[in-house]
Amino acid sequence: MEEYQYEYEELLDRALGQLSSTKTIESRFIIPELKVFIEGKTTIFENFDAICNYINREAEHVMKFLLNELGTAGKIEGNRAIFQGHFSKEEVARQIQRYIDEYVLCRECKKPDTHFMKMERIWVLKCDACGAIRPIVKRKGGRVKK
Repeated sequence: MEEYQYEYEELLDRALGQLSSTKTIESRFIIPELKVFIEGKTTIFENFDAICNYINREAEHVMKFLLNELGTAGKIEGNRAIFQGHFSKEEVARQIQRYIDEYVLCRECKKPDTHFMKMERIWVLKCDACGAIRPIVKRKGGRVKK
């Protein structure tokens, strides 16, 4: 009987060839495009409610964060948010992304399957996907310079 010695790469290629073809999606969490426009002395975030629903967070919490980070006053009116002052779509989108990074995405598995819960006297973000728990840090806020 003749023995044949395989090279590592050859065996690896053979093994990979036998695996079923699967497509992996890097992120299933893609935020819908924000509809933000300026009207007079105010900025209107038209699909604010839809974004809050998509990220599964209460509109009041998201609004409080945005007002704090943008350093302005504003209100929720129906499905939209209205801010005093002029803010570009990119600036609002950047703050929404910061909110998602801080209050929606799990830091361990990077999935959006999280929710707030109170453990003793501390609010935490609990991930339903991997079970990770981390405290939610109170923010000082204020408008961030570019």
